Amino acid sequence: MGHKTRIIGVTTGRRWAIDGVMLTVMGMLLGFLGPFDSENAPLVSRYAYWTICMLGGGLIAVAVDESLGRRLPFLWRRVAVTSALATPLVTLFVVVTQRLMFAEHRWSIYLPLLWQVGPIMLAAMTVRALVWRRLPMRVETRILVVPPLPEAETAFRQRLSARRRGARLIAIEAHDHYLRVHTDAGAELITLRFADALDELARAHGLRVHRSWWVAADAIEEVRWSRGSGKVRLVGGVVAPISRTYRSDVSAAGWS
Repeated sequence: MGHKTRIIGVTTGRRWAIDGVMLTVMGMLLGFLGPFDSENAPLVSRYAYWTICMLGGGLIAVAVDESLGRRLPFLWRRVAVTSALATPLVTLFVVVTQRLMFAEHRWSIYLPLLWQVGPIMLAAMTVRALVWRRLPMRVETRILVVPPLPEAETAFRQRLSARRRGARLIAIEAHDHYLRVHTDAGAELITLRFADALDELARAHGLRVHRSWWVAADAIEEVRWSRGSGKVRLVGGVVAPISRTYRSDVSAAGWS
């Protein structure tokens, strides 16, 4: 299924200001290029003419787009329709501008100008639409970590002191033949091999992040990566290293 690209429809002072800047830049560019024989005009008059035409005419087109274009959610259909609807009004504005700046009193120039103003309005509205378009929404997902089964940590918890036996398990850190067990009630050292601790916590919701660290999955608050390895910040301010070996396990848990 394709994505529908939409132009953001909320009009604010900031949006109008940005539209004005974009249209002014377009006018200066046209003043430099001097299309439709305008290169014969004096330099200052040429730049002033194109800037006034693009700014004033462009804002007319923006007003048409904001008033009627919202009913057309598809980007290119909206650009084409609003450009076509705005062109007669913008052409009238250009005729009046020429009348005031160059004493051009012939109203017969209106129809020929339509074919000049139309493509310029289409280009201007296309640029504006691309600037303000709403891109397809990016959806980020993360694996939901459910609380561990009560019996999954029972055997291991029996090794802790009475004060920490019912506390929240945060991480286990290996130190030679000892383990430092981090809980929300503080840390304590117990005598146990790291491999045996991993066996006892095989059904618990946690993961090994380093050769000497195991962390509870629901205790992870933040993961930062640097050149393949990383660090994980846990509940209570505990920070554990992540080695390259176990990076894929951490990424698979939703922390990529």
